[in-house]
Amino acid sequence: MTPPPRTRARRLAAPLTAGVLTLGALTALPAAQARAAGGVVEVTGAQGDWQLTVDGKSYQVKGLTWGPSIADADRYMPDLKSMGVNTIRTWGTDASSKPLFDSAAAHGLKVIAGFWLQPGGGPGSGGCVNYVTDTAYKTRMLDEFPKWVQTYKDNPGVLMWDVGNESVLGLQNCYSGTELERQRDAYTSFVNDVARRIHAVDPGHPVTSTDAWVGAWPYFKRNAPDLDLYAVNSYNAVCDVRSAWEQGGYTKPYIITETGPAGEWEVPDDANGVPQEPGDRAKADGYTRAWSCVTGHRGVALGATMFHYGTEYDFGGIWFNLLPAGQRRLSYYAVKRAYGGDTSRDDTPPVISDLTVEGDAGRVQAGRDLTLAVRAADPDGDALSYEVLDNSMYIDQSKDLTPLPFTDLGGGRLRVTAPDRPGVWKVYVKVTDGHGNVGVETRSVRVVPPAPSGTNLALGKPATASSYQPGYGDCPCPAADAVDGNQNTRWASDWSDPQWIQVDLGARTAFRHVQLLWEASYAKAYTVQTSDDGRTWRTVRTVTDGNGGVDDFDVTGTGRYVRVNGTARGTGYGYSLYEFGVYG
Repeated sequence: MTPPPRTRARRLAAPLTAGVLTLGALTALPAAQARAAGGVVEVTGAQGDWQLTVDGKSYQVKGLTWGPSIADADRYMPDLKSMGVNTIRTWGTDASSKPLFDSAAAHGLKVIAGFWLQPGGGPGSGGCVNYVTDTAYKTRMLDEFPKWVQTYKDNPGVLMWDVGNESVLGLQNCYSGTELERQRDAYTSFVNDVARRIHAVDPGHPVTSTDAWVGAWPYFKRNAPDLDLYAVNSYNAVCDVRSAWEQGGYTKPYIITETGPAGEWEVPDDANGVPQEPGDRAKADGYTRAWSCVTGHRGVALGATMFHYGTEYDFGGIWFNLLPAGQRRLSYYAVKRAYGGDTSRDDTPPVISDLTVEGDAGRVQAGRDLTLAVRAADPDGDALSYEVLDNSMYIDQSKDLTPLPFTDLGGGRLRVTAPDRPGVWKVYVKVTDGHGNVGVETRSVRVVPPAPSGTNLALGKPATASSYQPGYGDCPCPAADAVDGNQNTRWASDWSDPQWIQVDLGARTAFRHVQLLWEASYAKAYTVQTSDDGRTWRTVRTVTDGNGGVDDFDVTGTGRYVRVNGTARGTGYGYSLYEFGVYG
């Protein structure tokens, strides 16, 4: 299975670094393996002078992690081959894996076949397992993994088996203190049990285990002597792996199973307080640098499967994928050059040298004009076309990219309408050359409600509602919280229709503008009404296509009371307003 996109939770995992490495008993590599029908893969050599061999021939892993559907394997394998790739890595192996192994073998590639263990993926995806006491889970995995090894061990597409992914790291999301240490020792001991069981079934392929950074290696060194080699996911810190290996006194070689440009957890925050995503050129340099550091540790680092040969076109795909939506980026060609692929006849991607947000990127008014200035050129002189997209990852964890209509003002200036939901958004400019290549740059903008002119007549006035949430999440959320001028407090109703909130202006008052700042639970349909007595209401505005965010509109009305009457919720929850402003 493909791991979830990286999140800021990975930053909390940083203590697992070379600084916690400890020495332990030295262990020898396994003896030479018996021949398998699909070919013999071995780790051969002596301390500091190892190599991977396939049927006796030296094999350096020049790989990428695999993202497309297995059904598309035959479509993408020729492209991987043209890049100089000889290996792909997966995170799961099951009944669906055979077409991938077969396709890889048919195109001269091999697969590092993964087996997923909970809680994998660093932040702990898959749930928590107690590796000290949960014998049922361990027994199930000990039965399941060797079954698939038996099924595929003679397939010529298999290079090695990889047990687990970042679970030593992930366990810190389940345990702490001395219990965490017990779990990590138990987990790595279990990995050794799996490795021993796999070796019994298939002596013809090595077994490794992947974790994040090198902090897991002391545990493997102490508890998993049956691993043939180690494996580590390391992005911006990949060039530190060599010194960690040397300081740790290890007696096994390693491969890098994920690497590439700096991730969210490794970059500084920008002025809007979110991770500052590297540009295309920096990302391409990240792959080049990573491969240089891998090949620089001769006789110990046996290669890498860099991250990520994926086509997903979303937040994580733009950050890491070499070909989002099937379009090739500078990083694609950087990997191709690193692996010795022929780039002499390639048409190369557009290069975006600068992207700026005109005005204050920290105070972009919701629903108003937003102008981006992009400087882009194509090395081959191709005509360029533009696209603008946005993403709300740092508001609601959505990975989706949404195309935005834009006006080309000329000179690289593109005008869009800013999102109408407050918070920090990412805005992307995509530049294509018509030959399957793409350049992408992104910046963050902090969207704020527009500042209406005039006085907020509702501020601090008495407010009532049809209902309110007395206690749920950040509640109690009474009506008064929608007129307190604090955009961090809210009114929240019961989860039913209709619901209303009203403010008492104290006297019959004329107003000309209303601003509603919705929380995620918004009104799809509602009316704005006025009343002189709180009983008889006049409708001054009807909305039937509400989409949340900021509703900011001019409206003429007079009354002592102003009410928002919700008739159709936009979600399965109630109605929820951060602010209800009435302006005179």
